[in-house]
Amino acid sequence: MERPTIIDIARRVGVSKAAVSYALNGRAGVSAATRERILEVAAQLGWESGAPARPMTHDRSGTVGVVLAGSPEALCADGPALDWTAGAEAALAEHGLSLQVAFMPDGETELATYRRWWTERRVDGVLVPDLRTGDPRVRLLRELGMPAVLVGARDRAGEIAVLRTREDEEARAVVAHLAGLGHRRIGHVRVRSDLARHRLRAAALDQSTVEATGAGCATAEISGAGAGNTETAAAQATWRLLAADRPPTAIVYDNDRMAVAAVARSAELGVRVPADLAVLSWQDSMLCRVVTPAVTALSRDAGRDAEAAVRLLLELIETGAADDSDLPAGVLVPRASTAGESG
Repeated sequence: MERPTIIDIARRVGVSKAAVSYALNGRAGVSAATRERILEVAAQLGWESGAPARPMTHDRSGTVGVVLAGSPEALCADGPALDWTAGAEAALAEHGLSLQVAFMPDGETELATYRRWWTERRVDGVLVPDLRTGDPRVRLLRELGMPAVLVGARDRAGEIAVLRTREDEEARAVVAHLAGLGHRRIGHVRVRSDLARHRLRAAALDQSTVEATGAGCATAEISGAGAGNTETAAAQATWRLLAADRPPTAIVYDNDRMAVAAVARSAELGVRVPADLAVLSWQDSMLCRVVTPAVTALSRDAGRDAEAAVRLLLELIETGAADDSDLPAGVLVPRASTAGESG
């Protein structure tokens, strides 16, 4: 049986998470009767008094951490990721807190960084915006008892808060838009990566395409965003899809740089956008707006998403518990790259 959490106790008693936290940690703020009831329910549920998610009431650093894979140069080249980081920093600044960012070249160094930060009390908690499939950081964070928010997870992770993304809803919007324009053969140029959101996206897009057209997506992969020449790789992946016996009439790209590269090099590929090929990006940016034709994209407010992650983490730090939450789905912005119809 999964270990009970403060949320479970709060729901059973009918009080706030903060009240449960105060009672379990012997702090003022709840009546004697309420404290007694909370402790009684906690015992019934098998609550462990040494559970790692107890709120920190002292030795606060006033800093929240985020560990990013790759280099600072890679972040600067990724507009949405840069906007997310800036949004997190701005949201923390409103509470008088700061953001510590570390760039790590490999997984072992990442794990060592979390251990060092927590042992030395460098941070009060961490944001994890790039959850991976089978991510070893989840187990480590639970073992350390470090307050953390996982962005893009689907399943509850014990005391770690989860901020879910809506790839399924976004995929339905993407496919409905293309199918509504007459497209029945849809392709997907995806980034080869272990990021959970990319796996969820690919599965959701394929399922939505099957539901709308009776056939799944034709897919082509390129190396991770930080490796190789993205423009050339995207063009090569597009060519592989177009060389099929029944090539797609619309292609969805995982990010803005790949989609813009396909549009910019469409003449080399022997296609006209959108007359022969509709192009859609899962990620919006200025690049999508300035290229000709402008690229249809899923737009989301990265700063707002980061603010939601910060709010969830601060609640977890303060009370020892936070309900999992959902980020709003991206909004499809139709532009010239998908105009017209195709058979």
